[in-house]
Amino acid sequence: MIRIDGSYGEGGGQILRSALTLAAILGKSVEISNIRAGRKKPGLQPQHLTGVRAVAEICNGKLEGDTLLSQRIVFHPGKIQSGNYEFDVMKVKSSAGSTGMIFQQIAPVLAFGKETSNVILKGGTHTQLAPPIDYLQEVFLPSVAKMGFHASLEVERWGWYPIGQGVVKAAFQPVRGKLKAIELNERGKLKRIYGLALVSRLPLSIAERERDKALSMLQGNRDVQSQVSSIDVEIKSVPSLGTGNSFLLVAEFENSIAGFSSLGKIGKRAEKVAEEAVDEFIKFYQSDACIEKHLGDQLMLYMALAEGNSSFTSEISNHMLTNSWLIEQFLPVRFEIEGKLGQIGKVSVK
Repeated sequence: MIRIDGSYGEGGGQILRSALTLAAILGKSVEISNIRAGRKKPGLQPQHLTGVRAVAEICNGKLEGDTLLSQRIVFHPGKIQSGNYEFDVMKVKSSAGSTGMIFQQIAPVLAFGKETSNVILKGGTHTQLAPPIDYLQEVFLPSVAKMGFHASLEVERWGWYPIGQGVVKAAFQPVRGKLKAIELNERGKLKRIYGLALVSRLPLSIAERERDKALSMLQGNRDVQSQVSSIDVEIKSVPSLGTGNSFLLVAEFENSIAGFSSLGKIGKRAEKVAEEAVDEFIKFYQSDACIEKHLGDQLMLYMALAEGNSSFTSEISNHMLTNSWLIEQFLPVRFEIEGKLGQIGKVSVK
């Protein structure tokens, strides 16, 4: 039994997700206590509980303590079973719990199944403090594909806070052989920038204003303009049971890809939504980072499971420090993190 203190480091849901995922892949029982102790609302929230039960169902595992707000669970995994699944946050509680977080929890598990798996996820598609589905589509999936893991995401209905009730179809292909190591240390030249402005049950003019603001900021930046001749921003009105708005900016480099997203809300001007995403991109572009910190954190578990030496340069975050500690509790690997918190550094693992 591996025992994990969920209050370690930044004390969030990442410890829970990584621990359950690794336990399922490696066939090791785990006890996690003090779950999300570092958050204002500790314990299992609807999206976390849905993810926990999803992993258990996929590998025929046994759970103790899997109740809403629980701060301790025990998980005994069985054998990973590829197949067709459906996981709905609403079955736990009416909320906009993140489908993106659930996807990230089950993806590595199904990667080690024997057959293709198809999963329907129901909940929030664009929520605070969670990767939006279009970020996973445009940034995360192309990055892990380089390591030999292939999956796809298709949104049938968007789910915004607070209603949620989005519908996402995911397909997972099993990894053939072993995951490949990846080195993301030099991003190379900027090849392309594109954006996506989405609205649901709101005037399309909101997305148009976001597009115009983003283009104005990017075209006014000499460094960016010297690298890319044209910038495309797609605007779309998408189906949903609730109202919502988001803006995603994606930058493709020779060796890497980066994404920057922002959510709209009542009282927040459309121009501010676009400005937040573009400002994050400009800050990243002016640094020496190869990938942005969110992608770096998401790749660490895959890097630890891959054969060979993997590394990336990115802004060092608390999430990375915590994630490296957690992964080392399960696998005979050692992460090396060079650089200070909040600054550009290098993360490597053998």
